[in-house]
Formats: sequence, C-alpha cells, structure tokens
Amino acid sequence: MTSLRVRIGILGLALLAGSAAPASPAAAAAAPPPTVEEQRLDRAVPREILERSGFDTVPLRFTRALGTARSYAEARKVVVRQGSALWKRAVDRAQGRGPAGGDLSRDDDRPLYWARLGMTREVRTWEPSFGLSEGQRAALLNELERTSRGQTGVRYPGGERLKRVMVTGFDPFTLDRDIRISNPSGASALALDGTVIETAEGPARVETVVFPVRWQDFTDRTVERALRPYLKKVDLFTTVSQGRVGRFDVERTNGAWRGGFPDNDNVGVTGVVPVRDPASQPQWTTTTLPYKAIVDADTGRFPVYDNTSVTEIPAGGTVPVVRADGPTAGSTARAGGGGNYLSNEIAYRVTLLRDRLGLHDVLPGGHVHTPVLEFGAGNTDPATGAVTDPGFVKNRLDIIAQVRAILVVAVEKAT
Repeated sequence: MTSLRVRIGILGLALLAGSAAPASPAAAAAAPPPTVEEQRLDRAVPREILERSGFDTVPLRFTRALGTARSYAEARKVVVRQGSALWKRAVDRAQGRGPAGGDLSRDDDRPLYWARLGMTREVRTWEPSFGLSEGQRAALLNELERTSRGQTGVRYPGGERLKRVMVTGFDPFTLDRDIRISNPSGASALALDGTVIETAEGPARVETVVFPVRWQDFTDRTVERALRPYLKKVDLFTTVSQGRVGRFDVERTNGAWRGGFPDNDNVGVTGVVPVRDPASQPQWTTTTLPYKAIVDADTGRFPVYDNTSVTEIPAGGTVPVVRADGPTAGSTARAGGGGNYLSNEIAYRVTLLRDRLGLHDVLPGGHVHTPVLEFGAGNTDPATGAVTDPGFVKNRLDIIAQVRAILVVAVEKAT
C-alpha cells in the first residue's frame, strides 16, 4: 500500500508538471547540434580573437540573459536586444567609440563574426523549460542574425540634401583553409555604418549590413528581405566582397548560376540562382555604377579594374566558354565577372531586385570586389602564424579607405 501511495504521488507530480508545460508540448522539438560553422568556435584562434578584443564576454552574457527568459516571448526580446547590442558594439569599436577591449586592432571584423556564432550556438542548442518548437527556434535564430548584422538598424535621416548610400559586406570565409581569415568587406561595413562622407555633390549618409556566407540563407531570400525596403529610398548601392589578390574590380555583369564552392557550413550548391518568378528570370544582370569614373579615379594604392569577363554557354551550345567582353545574346550563365559564388549571387540578386522594382535607369548600383586581405611577410602559415600583424592591419585599413574613396567617386559621378 505504501508503494502504491508513492507511485500515485509520483504520478500526481508528473501530471502537475505536465499542466505547467506549454499548451502544445508535442510541438516542442529537441535542440539540434551546433552547425559546422559554430563548431569552429572551439578552436584556439577564435578564442584568441575573442579574448584579445574583449568580445569573449558577449556569448557568456547572452547565455545568462537568455537563461532568465520564462517564455518564448521573453526569449525573443532578449535575442533582439542582445543581437542589436552586438552590432552596435562592433560598429562602435571599429569607429573608435568606447574601449577597445584588448590589443586587437579596432578595424578587425572577426570579433563580431565569432561572437555572433557563440550566440547562435547557444540559441540552437538551448532547451528551456518551457520548450521550443522548431519554428520558434528558427525564428529566434533569424532575429539574432538580422539584428546582429545591422539589417534592422538601417536609419536614414530626413532631408533631400543628404544622399543615401547602401553598402553590404560579408563574413569571413574559407576558414578551413585558414581560420585566421578576416573579410575586408565586413570590416568596411563596420567602419562605414552610419557615417557621412563628403562629396562634391554634398554629404552622403552610408548605411551598411553584413551577410552570411551560406547558400541556404540566400535560398531563403535573406538578401531581398533585408534590402527591398531601402532600394526605393537610396541614391546608390554597392554590394562588396573580397575578390582577387592585389586589385579592386567593379564587376560589369552578374550571372544566374551557382558554381557549388563550399560555404561556411561546408555545403556546396550547383544550379540556377533560385529567385521568385523564375519564368521571368534573366541569365544576366548588369552594374549601373559609374564604373569608368571609378576606374579612372585615384582612389588608393590598389588598381581598380572594369571587369567585363563572364563564363557562358553560347546559344545552341553545350560547353562553357570564357568571354572577355561580356555575354553574347541568348547565352546561359555559368559565371559572372565576380565568379559563381555568393559574391556573384548577392550582386545578381540585388541588381535583379533593382530592375524588378523599375529602378534600372535611375538607381546606380552594382558590385565591387576588394583585394584579398593578406597577412604580412613571414606570417603566411595558417598552422603557426599569428592572428594579426602590422602588415595585415595596414592592408585592411588601406582597403577600407579605398572602399570609402570609391563611394565618394560613385556618388559624385552618378548624380
């Protein structure tokens, strides 16, 4: 009888616990494991970058804040607040506001990247007492990505005298080749966000956002969702990514093809760039940036090229052909001037969006490839090299300064 009472008591406690669970407990899903990208956090280089910038405290504080949430609604508020704070902290650090937090140079984009991954890993593996459905977890991750990438913080002040410029950058990538890698396009985004550049046509306000190097995010139309609200409001845009060694390129033509190079989750995708209304999808889109003026101007130490090359399958053909002077009529894209990776894809998506909004003839926009950000002499071995050096910092600062100078020319000549 005593044993029976104990079992009844345990059953009663279980029923009480069940009554306090979410209304739809069946909807709760087990937390997935960390992604390939998030798993790199456990290596020595990311830990050093976070420690030497003071950003090692970001994931820890986020974990504590998330632990105070007692519902999905509370968790969402934590995610939005903390994600926005991370972006602001990274921008402030890059632009010289507040403490540096360590000896890593302020122009470094990597603390933002690795701190964000620490936060997304926490959300992805979190199993709160109130339970999370798969959809709720995905929504929290989406909010964290958007807020920590500046995508919800774009603010253009009123007034017609101020030009409005939109610039995008990317996360570091090819991290399995060298985990120390920084992306000068992401660093440029942090350095330029919210700044005003002076041009001969008057001041121009620059707003920036950063995108992931993941095929799935682009398939999910993260680019269009982030930029569509602003394309009808801006006077000029340029997507920016890291390209070739020792040179800038203004990419003349973008192609509707994915070449399959692995992304930051080591996923490769090959095929036509997936967009809405594929029946009206063109094989090629073109820049409307004032490329000749940009190429001719003295914008910095690196030469700037008008890159007109593409890879196409000619009409009626089956074999890809490299064309130095752009695509021929009726051809099928296999690579734009910027290749067939995500830099080409962001250029294709945004210029296609520009055209579908009816802005081709009135909105200057296109893609700029920066030089590859190289480490200094003697620091080229990924296995033994330092995470930074004076040459590395100088190269990044010079690239950032030249991106800014290119924007000045673009604004002046596009007006």
